Amino acid sequence: MAAPTEKLGSFFLGSEYDLTQKKRLALPLNYDARDLTTHAICVGMTGSGKTGLCIGLLEEAALDMIPAIMIDPKGDLTNLLLQFPDLAPEDFKPWINVDDARRKDMSVEAYAEATSSTWKNGLADWGIGRERLQTLRDSSDYTIYTPGSDAGIPISILGSLAAPAKDPGSGREAFQERISSTVRALLGLAGVKADSVKSREAILLALIFEHFWNEGHDLDLASLILSIQEPPVKQVGVFDLETFFPAEDRFELSMAFNNILASPGFHSWLEGEPLDVGKLLFSDNGKPRQSIFYLAHLPDSERMFFVTLLLENMLGWMRSQAGTTSLRALLYVDEVYGFLPPVAEPPSKRPLMTMLKQARAFGVGCVLVTQNPVDIDYKGLTNAGTWFIGKLQAERDKKRVLEGLTNAIREAGGTTDTTDYDSIITQLGSRVFLLHNVHEDKPVIFHSRWAMSYLRGPLTRPQVRRLMAEKKQDARATETQHPPEASEDGYPDGYLSQRPSLDPAVRQIFLPVRVTADEVLQAVVTDAKAASASLSLLYQPALLGHGDVTFLDKRRNISETSEKKLLLRLCQYSRLPDWDEAQDVSVDLDRLSGTAAAPGQGQGPFFEPVSESISTSRNIRTITKKLEDWLYYNERKPLAVHDELGLFQFPGEQLREFMIRLAQAAREQRDEETDALERKFEATIRRLEKKLRREERELAEDEMEHENRKQQELVGIGETILGFFMGRRSTSKIGTALNKRRMTAKAKADVEESLEEIEDLKKEIEEREAELEAAVDDIRTKWEHVRDSVRTEELAPRRTDVVVHSVSVAWLPLWAVSWEEGAVKKRKLTDAFTRSSERHDQ
Repeated sequence: MAAPTEKLGSFFLGSEYDLTQKKRLALPLNYDARDLTTHAICVGMTGSGKTGLCIGLLEEAALDMIPAIMIDPKGDLTNLLLQFPDLAPEDFKPWINVDDARRKDMSVEAYAEATSSTWKNGLADWGIGRERLQTLRDSSDYTIYTPGSDAGIPISILGSLAAPAKDPGSGREAFQERISSTVRALLGLAGVKADSVKSREAILLALIFEHFWNEGHDLDLASLILSIQEPPVKQVGVFDLETFFPAEDRFELSMAFNNILASPGFHSWLEGEPLDVGKLLFSDNGKPRQSIFYLAHLPDSERMFFVTLLLENMLGWMRSQAGTTSLRALLYVDEVYGFLPPVAEPPSKRPLMTMLKQARAFGVGCVLVTQNPVDIDYKGLTNAGTWFIGKLQAERDKKRVLEGLTNAIREAGGTTDTTDYDSIITQLGSRVFLLHNVHEDKPVIFHSRWAMSYLRGPLTRPQVRRLMAEKKQDARATETQHPPEASEDGYPDGYLSQRPSLDPAVRQIFLPVRVTADEVLQAVVTDAKAASASLSLLYQPALLGHGDVTFLDKRRNISETSEKKLLLRLCQYSRLPDWDEAQDVSVDLDRLSGTAAAPGQGQGPFFEPVSESISTSRNIRTITKKLEDWLYYNERKPLAVHDELGLFQFPGEQLREFMIRLAQAAREQRDEETDALERKFEATIRRLEKKLRREERELAEDEMEHENRKQQELVGIGETILGFFMGRRSTSKIGTALNKRRMTAKAKADVEESLEEIEDLKKEIEEREAELEAAVDDIRTKWEHVRDSVRTEELAPRRTDVVVHSVSVAWLPLWAVSWEEGAVKKRKLTDAFTRSSERHDQ
């Protein structure tokens, strides 16, 4: 088969198939990506080729720069990372199933070479070469996440219990639905045998979530446990809390959740990347990501818990996006069994059904895959606009598919009167599928193409760990350096037991102690040395500048004020401070204390002397003027701009979000330009094809006329010759014969003229189609590299747009830790205000 034609927004899934002759046709099957916004169902028994088809669909999505979130209960989708552009045997060898090689009585090396050859031949048969394989590998960032395990990239669920962002568009009903789903998932995780909606356990948890989320306060398991024991409500309906749910019974419920929190393996649920759908779909620079959630290691309760949280977070992200008619992202569920059942109401069902009903408006496509269609809710089946139906074994499965398909067609306004779906499904073989798409006029039988990824089968956790080892190494934060060592005395030399006296006009504030004594001890000394460790709380003077910088651009209607909070450490200064060495900090100025914190477990607090350069109000005024100048000359607002699309970075919009918005706008512009171009050429090509059909009809008439003339000419010549031999000579008959000869020649000329005209029309149609293809390719190239056209423009403030509200002496807390290692006494200073992760970010 010839190499696949790369078409904009089109997925190359295989070729059409003749069921009667049991062979592939030379007609490639290209599926319009936009049709996935009406969702897809893929059904087929084991051995139907369902996994290969779906892997191919996900590969095409990656090639089209469509990000995807994939739920992988079995581990099949991890094969998407087994992409080997060179198709060398040594690439396949680490992933060969040793048992498969043994069953074929082959060594691992020989089996790897045979597999390499199989994949080369299979891809070559479909016209897929190294360039397309490399493009796929480079197109997206593939990551395997393993909730509850560190085999792949761990994922933290803490953010999923955080208060959802206020979204006036989704209304109170969506807010209550999210609470209900979260509560049901938590009760299932805790193994609480109670009605997940009407039980007192569910009602109490819902009230707790409603109370804290309404106030914008986040929850985690620890705070939830305490809130169960001491709820923020005293009345439930007409009953007081103790009557409705006595304290003794609440204690049992809190213990159920405490057992989860105390479980040795549960800490892995709290580590790793946050469950942030936006970041799971796009990298920091806006590049699309393919995020695979590997769940094969989880028991059913934990699997249901995580999938519910993931779906709820995806709903929240989706509703924050602008509407679009182009495909923006994919949600792929590799085995939907248990998540969308026909009768039961698991926590995952409500958000998944909501996705099917609402996602189209936001350009999000859902693809649900199952072996048994009877395990999917009927409403879920009828919400799918595309059906990929493979070989089915059970009659009840076929019956359910036929019922769902018939009703889906009817709801879309179509008819099934002329198509015998029952007969077609019965004849399907391996890798042969029936495609029904409500956006097309008729169903198509097709043979799925060869997968570009190596379909090795489900990977184990050690294999996932191996795949993700390099990514985890890159993501590991580098260790931050500790402050200078302390002196041999309990704290550094020169510190005072009382705060130094400053000019009363100089405002002094104390920065909070964010790192606890226990955290410091765990980070600095080992358990064996902890018994000899001692702590002291120290304060060093610093400057905290607070100001606003406003950036104006009247042409773009931009007016954005940036609040600046700059911390300038002064422990080494004897000269006038330099704001070039300040760092941005996040503090609530209204909540800063005017008094030092008590050290708790340690000694102190102790204070470093203050330099004269900051001890008077006059010096502070000078420093304030320096800060105002520094902000005026250094603060700039970078603005990403794309001139052709007329897009620019909104105030407060991260560059990543702008790049995502730009890519979507480019995709929409690409689709719009392509549609317009195809409409333009379609009229011309249709006119030429109509003319071609007319010429072909005329050719048929001319050929018939030519044959008739030849027959008449032969008859006339025969009559003339016969008359000559019989003595009946007639000049009129000779003239008639010559006339017929001329008419025959003219008819022949007409045939040749028609043939030439048909050839010219075919050539012109081919030229127009080639011209269309070239123009479409130009559009694709133009919008595929839209990022390269982005320029950065910097907005500078005016003098009057820089306002410094205050410069204060800020006392910066540090912990001095001392411990013994044998006969050696060691000491170290560590920052008590900034956590290590925050220091790394800075």
